[in-house]
Amino acid sequence: MSKLENKVAIVTGASKGIGAGIAKAFAKEGAKVVVNYASSKEAADQVVKSITDDGGTAIAVQADVSNEADVTRLFYETKNAFGSLDILVNNAVSQGYAPVEQISVEAFRQSFDVNVLGPILTIQAALKLFGGKGGNVINISSGASKYPLSNASLYSSTKAALDAFTIALSKELGAKKVRINSILPGATDTEGAASAGVTAGSEYEKMFIEKTPLGRRGQPEDIAKAAVFLASDDAAWITGEQLSVSGGMYGF
Repeated sequence: MSKLENKVAIVTGASKGIGAGIAKAFAKEGAKVVVNYASSKEAADQVVKSITDDGGTAIAVQADVSNEADVTRLFYETKNAFGSLDILVNNAVSQGYAPVEQISVEAFRQSFDVNVLGPILTIQAALKLFGGKGGNVINISSGASKYPLSNASLYSSTKAALDAFTIALSKELGAKKVRINSILPGATDTEGAASAGVTAGSEYEKMFIEKTPLGRRGQPEDIAKAAVFLASDDAAWITGEQLSVSGGMYGF
């Protein structure tokens, strides 16, 4: 039997990168997957097609996780399509980088609204669908929460906040049979990383690889395997943890 057979999962920010990798891996393990996206409809539809072509079940739902009305609609459409919810993966991210002198009020609000408020809103909505049977939340954090990056003080601080939120909620929600954990990816080869300048052969890529004992950047599939583990009964006694999936990278 597949590890996530008959489970229903929402993966936010799942049109590309790590989110897309997790959505596909969940579907391969038997889950019915809601592929959430903010603006990349074509990419989200392609993820759904990839899943359904492989015999899985998935739908795409547009929603900005920092918008309360959008989140309400996301979970309404999930219930309408699949009836319930078992797993929530908070992967949607705002990934801006800038020296502190250039951080604007707008950039601050965008980062914290998506990276911190977004998970708060989605978890609130998920608890209603989990009901008495409980559920499972996986927050996609970052190694930058423990080892903040230069010129990424804003991004790093949102991920540190998300980690603290994960630990606090593990204590708060355990009695409701809800497990919640964070995954902290290291340098991972995604579209977001490329847009931030970490491209194949770049100086940034060389720097990250030099600091990674396993000698390469991660792939979305590497993170997805850890997410499948945490979402499955194999991790039934694990909550409030921060799992580094980084090839051994310990600092920047």
